[in-house]
Amino acid sequence: MAAMNDASGTVANVNVSVAKSAPKSATAVAYAVATKGAVARQLGLNRAALEANKFEGKIGQSLAVPNAGGVAYAIGIGDPGSIDITAVRRAAADFARVTAKHAEIAINLADLGHLDAKEAGQAVAEGVLLGTYRYVGLKGDVAVGSRLVSVTVVAGDKRAKGVQQGVERGVIVGVAATFARELANTPPSYLNAKDIAAKAVALADDAGLEVEVFNKDQLLAMGCGGMIGVNAGSTEPPRMVKLTYVPRNVPKNAKVAHLAMVGKGVMYDSGGISLKPSNPSHVAMKMDMSGAAAVLSAMSALKALKCKTKVTAWLMCTDNMPSGSALKLGDVLTMRNGKTVEIHNTDAEGRLILADGLSLAAEEAPDGIIDIATLTGAALAALGTEIACVLGTNQPFVEQVKACAETVDEAVWQLPMATAQYRKLLDSVVADMRNIGGPYAGTITSSIFLSEFTGDVPYAHLDIAGPMEKQSDGGLYAKGASGFGTRLLIDLACNFTAPE
Repeated sequence: MAAMNDASGTVANVNVSVAKSAPKSATAVAYAVATKGAVARQLGLNRAALEANKFEGKIGQSLAVPNAGGVAYAIGIGDPGSIDITAVRRAAADFARVTAKHAEIAINLADLGHLDAKEAGQAVAEGVLLGTYRYVGLKGDVAVGSRLVSVTVVAGDKRAKGVQQGVERGVIVGVAATFARELANTPPSYLNAKDIAAKAVALADDAGLEVEVFNKDQLLAMGCGGMIGVNAGSTEPPRMVKLTYVPRNVPKNAKVAHLAMVGKGVMYDSGGISLKPSNPSHVAMKMDMSGAAAVLSAMSALKALKCKTKVTAWLMCTDNMPSGSALKLGDVLTMRNGKTVEIHNTDAEGRLILADGLSLAAEEAPDGIIDIATLTGAALAALGTEIACVLGTNQPFVEQVKACAETVDEAVWQLPMATAQYRKLLDSVVADMRNIGGPYAGTITSSIFLSEFTGDVPYAHLDIAGPMEKQSDGGLYAKGASGFGTRLLIDLACNFTAPE
């Protein structure tokens, strides 16, 4: 199966196939090695020799062993009693990274008999594509990208069918996640709100999506005061994109669950009048649309995965710039659902555009709404760069999100909504509420703010400000935008059940 994405070329035209053994054309072949137990004879080294080369079989370790056909790699998969799908996915990514200059590789990680064949095949394909990804973008030296053309996933006869099915899913999911990375890595002068809307339109037919794009005049007529207010300082017009996926071949009388997704798409965030400092974090604000990128990329995969859930998505896209027409502190905006919001900080803009999207989502009365956003520095301060915050108004729905996060190895940690304790921090003298709640508990107060726009619909909020970017290569990630949340949203959509 060929893996392709939109722009980078780093996973484009990579053929991923399943075979009983590694082809002779593969110049790099991976063999799984645990911390104890048998060692594949094809490596040409026994355990004593591996240990003499400081290879113990731990996750993250690899050892190259040159041979007549190229290079055999020992890939560490950890303690044999605790090898799981997460370990396989990470090991596959490690192998893809260390073999980036090889055109044809083979890997036997899906042939671990105690793991479900389909899950193992998916994990290997995801891991290889995620580990291979590099942003080439505007670099003159395209050699920074991977040379990978072909991946052979080795599996015996009894597991081949299941592994093949898993590989097909893994390619779809892996390509979606790299598409999200590609979008978020793209400089803002090359990807504005109109551009991302055009990309959504371009992929809609093949992805089986209905697409509607709303311009500034339409947003104004719809009463989307958050979008209009945040965009007021920009020369680039906003766009709201609505995507709808309806599953096919569903029995006529079957009840179809309906999930809504809303993604923050601030294409560049200067902070507005509340200008951000000129430091590395400001440079990363091209990634403030990572939520919208994750939602768009997740939606692109649902048809190919034969998702049985109806999914409606809103991408709320604008930039946030300072100018003579920009939103001012003390201004009051009227949001889509009629609530008024006093502005106390123009750098708390994400919640303003999400409020309109959440209001529109709630009007359709879905079974659940999830939003995803690079929303608060408080989330980064609380949980660092590896873990996203999740909060919600319905615990069964939040539990579904947490379960999906664990399945796909995108870590989340639940914080309390704490409405009774902290809602008063959002009180305003002149409006229904203000857009910030003070210096403390920023992730919680922003979530309380957002919940004011979801009505009675079960709601979960993902704040991915921490894991939106990686400073170095490692595990499933390459330096730059992470695409975090894409695989989580795909898993949630494909396994969603209406919460109680």
